[in-house]
Amino acid sequence: MIHVVLYEPEIPANTGNIIRLCANTGAQLHLVKPLAFDLDDKKLRRAGLDYHEWAHMKVWENFADCVAHLESEGISKDAIYPLTTKGFETPHTSNLNRPVALLMGPETRGLPEDVRMMFPKEHWIRLPMAANSRSLNLSNATAVILYEAWRQQDFQELK
Repeated sequence: MIHVVLYEPEIPANTGNIIRLCANTGAQLHLVKPLAFDLDDKKLRRAGLDYHEWAHMKVWENFADCVAHLESEGISKDAIYPLTTKGFETPHTSNLNRPVALLMGPETRGLPEDVRMMFPKEHWIRLPMAANSRSLNLSNATAVILYEAWRQQDFQELK
């Protein structure tokens, strides 16, 4: 199983795109509050098209509850991979061929340091980019990492 965790997402269109991504791959999506938009936001629904009904999505009041749930599903803290520009691994050098959670931070500020520090530094993932680049769009970055994890799992059915 692959879980995608959006920690305090800010842009509804990105979340809508990720809903669609998770629906098409079978990944479990977790949204951690506070959300910077309403779940019935027009931009979120437009980006997600009619995939909302096919996505496996849970909304959490706080990150601690989300992590506790992941642990109850067999995803230990050493199987949670934060995306950060301070990462040591790339998706291609990480061992994602097991049940994992891919942790993405808010679009404008990334994961807070105290959240990153909850997980082993050797599992922090960064995406290689050209020099002087700041970041990729959140939904694009999520797609890159999710598809690499799924590839490592031989594209097995995730649901």
